[in-house]
Amino acid sequence: MKLPKERFSSQFSPHTPLQPLISMNLSLFKSTCLFLFPSLLSKMPTFFLPTLLLLLIAFATSVSGRRDLVGDFLRLPSETDNDDNFKGTRWAVLLAGSNGYWNYRHQADVCHAYQILRKGGLKEENIIVFMYDDIAFNGENPRPGVIINKPDGGDVYKGVPKDYTGEDVTVDNFFAALLGNKSALTGGSGKVVDSGPDDHIFVYYTDHGGPGVLGMPAGPYLYADDLIEVLKKKHASGTYKNLVFYLEACESGSIFEGLLPEDINIYATTASNAEESSWGTYCPGEYPSPPPEYTTCLGDLYSVAWMEDSDRHNLRTETLHQQYKLVKERTISGDSYYGSHVMQYGDVGLSRDVLFHYLGTDPANDNFTFVDENSLWSPSKPVNQRDADLIHFWDKFRKAPEGSLRKNTAQKQVLEAMSHRMHVDNSVKLIGKLLFGIEKGPEVLNAVRPAGSALVDDWHCLKTMVSFLF
Repeated sequence: MKLPKERFSSQFSPHTPLQPLISMNLSLFKSTCLFLFPSLLSKMPTFFLPTLLLLLIAFATSVSGRRDLVGDFLRLPSETDNDDNFKGTRWAVLLAGSNGYWNYRHQADVCHAYQILRKGGLKEENIIVFMYDDIAFNGENPRPGVIINKPDGGDVYKGVPKDYTGEDVTVDNFFAALLGNKSALTGGSGKVVDSGPDDHIFVYYTDHGGPGVLGMPAGPYLYADDLIEVLKKKHASGTYKNLVFYLEACESGSIFEGLLPEDINIYATTASNAEESSWGTYCPGEYPSPPPEYTTCLGDLYSVAWMEDSDRHNLRTETLHQQYKLVKERTISGDSYYGSHVMQYGDVGLSRDVLFHYLGTDPANDNFTFVDENSLWSPSKPVNQRDADLIHFWDKFRKAPEGSLRKNTAQKQVLEAMSHRMHVDNSVKLIGKLLFGIEKGPEVLNAVRPAGSALVDDWHCLKTMVSFLF
């Protein structure tokens, strides 16, 4: 699959009349050139100036191919933002929406993100972490108390705060923390995003998902319409300047497509479009594989892509858009079947901001010169998110001693997972046949709305159906 070409508006589009542009800017251009090149301009006839201006425009256009172009904005890789120019506070909300050792990668992703933010200079009091916390000391974990996010990676679990764990990782607590509403919290540390009008907020959510829905380890699922209403409410409160949302989940594009407004200072990227799976990585059988004692995927492809990029670059100079392009290239996995289409939504103009505004930056990377190439290694064969649990159960079964309780348990887990999938598939097909007829049912169930449209109009109906199936 090929990605569609991106379109960006430009101050000098092919349809811009050049003569009015020249006349409008001629006096300013001449004054500037007289200041910069007095000896040259003093000997040059006035009628040569438009020609010189056109040459400079052509030169600027050719140079812009090596710059980051978003809207009417050009940013050179060497341009920086320092602490003196940054106002407000950086806040972050990190959420892993799953539990179970077979979902190891989601909590590993969140722990890694926390370490990036801390190295970037964010204070612990400004980072709110949601994770079930059943992985580090799980009986399946070959390194008790340690979580890694790549095969040769170090421990990312150490120092991560336990703000909301176990049954406190809920939709209601997530929304309350994001809105800064302490009175609506149930359990947990009580930490919320107590932000002001000059503050920048980064939200990272990693989990399983489906069309219009995201998973949660406790309580009901999170639905796209509810999330969008909370984001609108946050904007209406005037308690942030800009907000960036990174989302890892299958069909994650459906959470924002046709729903996220472009005028509330929120920029979002997703691991996949509205119709496809996202992918796990560093899985058993993949190259490079996790250490042999592991039976589960260590990370997610989109998440690992943005975090490994952040680990090595100077985030004072790298923009959100530059990272988006690099992550998109790595996540599509060479246009092969094994990958997904990273998408962007909301106020895309915010992507010209440097990552430093949201993630801070590791001082160890200050001398790194950004190169607009994806030098990060891509796994040869990532794993569909929905198959990652089967990979774990099968690898566990394969490695267990013959006739052991562990082998029998793993076999049972594989069969139960497959049985549940068949039950859901058959139930949906039956509903389609009952509602639309035997012949029409499959056609209606497989129908896709036009690109850019919200998943559904009646969210209550969708929620009722999902609750019936799960």
